[in-house]
Amino acid sequence: MTLVAEMANRINVSDFSLAATLECGQAFRWQRLADGWFEGVVGHQIWRLRQVGNRLEWNCSHETLSRPHSAITSAIPSPSMGEGQGEGGSPSTIDHPPSSISSSPINHPPSTISIERYLALDVSLPKIFATFPDDPMLHQAARKHRGLRVIRQEPWECLASFIASSTKQIVQIRQIVGLLAQRFGEPIDAEHHAFPTVSAIARVSHQQLWDCKLGFRAKNLLAAARMIDGGRLDLNALRAMDYDRALEELTQLPGVGEKIANCVLLFACGFDHAFPIDVWIERALRRIYFPGKKRITARELRQFTRSHFGPYAGWAQQYLFFNERSQKRRQL
Repeated sequence: MTLVAEMANRINVSDFSLAATLECGQAFRWQRLADGWFEGVVGHQIWRLRQVGNRLEWNCSHETLSRPHSAITSAIPSPSMGEGQGEGGSPSTIDHPPSSISSSPINHPPSTISIERYLALDVSLPKIFATFPDDPMLHQAARKHRGLRVIRQEPWECLASFIASSTKQIVQIRQIVGLLAQRFGEPIDAEHHAFPTVSAIARVSHQQLWDCKLGFRAKNLLAAARMIDGGRLDLNALRAMDYDRALEELTQLPGVGEKIANCVLLFACGFDHAFPIDVWIERALRRIYFPGKKRITARELRQFTRSHFGPYAGWAQQYLFFNERSQKRRQL
């Protein structure tokens, strides 16, 4: 029997935008409800969040099936003060250094600290902004979308979601991720399911994944899951590697190029300088930083982002990315 408990609480926040953080394309299990709340599944919990001014309100429905307890803090890096590293360094940030990540089921109700860690509310935005280069367009985007934060995700769900994202729009990615959870994830209640584990995906057939609207991505997701499940790659070990090695390890997986690998390193492994380059960002980089230059290679773009944006290049990327998408939506 599944018992559901409701938790409610409030957190005072500053320099934070819940909408920008959850709708900027980092994670795909959040939905804005008609009453102003955001609802999402984190581990084996249903979280509901709402921002009212400088107050974040939240409640949680959580599963209490008899199984080993795994606190949510095991899946979210614990913060402490440190120094950020730039290109080639291990994941190290102003406020959240590496720590262990577990993909075990999470069924304790979240504490305020857990919410703060997941949403990176323990990070000082002014300190991050101070590391940004003297770049008018970047600072304009950061001012416009101030409060957007890079959330801390579980590595396998993040990886699988971005493998599924190739050439897809965000609405389609959410649909695919939702189908994967519904068909292969453990139920939380009658409507919600946890994201399926690596082992669960590794055991399904190609046709079953195809039926989740994955298309050509089904083959890649299945092969990646089987490699990880078979011990070819330990996702939890990525945080302890230097950036170049972690990138190399991830790109050995089928369907994982540098863009997807950098998404995982940024959103799930603490590499704040990882800079994913997709079509939106490539378009923005060429227009803003290389106007009139017809020939610039992908390698030159990668080298530029590593040298230009600093130790929090990934946060800069999110501001530029969200700004680019927001401008496009206004033009439609």
